[in-house]
Amino acid sequence: MRGKKRRSIFAIRQLALALAVGLLVSACAHTPTGTAAADNDPYEATNRDIFAFNVKLDKAVARPVATFYVHAVPAPARDGVHNFVTNIHLPVVFFNDVLQGDVDRAGQSLGRMTVNTTLGIGGLFDVASSMGIPSHDNDFGITLGSWGLGEGPFLMLPLLGPAPPRDLAGKVVDIFMDPITYWNFREKIYYDIGLGTLSVVDLRAQNLGTLESIERTSVDYYATTRNLYLQYRAAQIRKGKPDVENLPNF
Repeated sequence: MRGKKRRSIFAIRQLALALAVGLLVSACAHTPTGTAAADNDPYEATNRDIFAFNVKLDKAVARPVATFYVHAVPAPARDGVHNFVTNIHLPVVFFNDVLQGDVDRAGQSLGRMTVNTTLGIGGLFDVASSMGIPSHDNDFGITLGSWGLGEGPFLMLPLLGPAPPRDLAGKVVDIFMDPITYWNFREKIYYDIGLGTLSVVDLRAQNLGTLESIERTSVDYYATTRNLYLQYRAAQIRKGKPDVENLPNF
């Protein structure tokens, strides 16, 4: 039974890796030539339909759950959940810092992981920030962008939301970077479901007011979401540095 289980897990990992390679090829083949986000949205009609589905699902499930979570769970407990989810993702952040050759950020990630996991009781408390160790996010999609790979055509996927080929491939590779992927224990499936649920609820709760404000003030909610996502990802790749490549031509 164990041999069959291991072969099954190996087959799934091979399939995920093959998917990542295919998405990378797609990103290379569809690197945009224009600067406007709309120029890189060849599947806009389908993307809009999927976006409308995601919005309905969000209003029916995710938003009510997140709203209940915010009102039912005290702020210190929510902070603990957020700290835990953030801390458990730090190995992936660290590995991507290393792949990008960013020694300073890799040191920060390793420092935060060590301090918060030990002094922060498994990451429930963000002791590292109080010690002056800054926090940042990172993933393999950002790594690919820092290596110069184009994002590919804009895609909106059911449940996942915005996911151009470069970022989608990055999500797959990040699975293999996560040490938890290789932990095998009897209740692993329940752990994965629980952690995934916590992550989604925490993320939605963190952005309740922001998303409502964007939807309320947007003339075109889809276009605004697309543009903000692409701008945010570009800023992550630049690590907050000014965009000197797309300055207006006066």
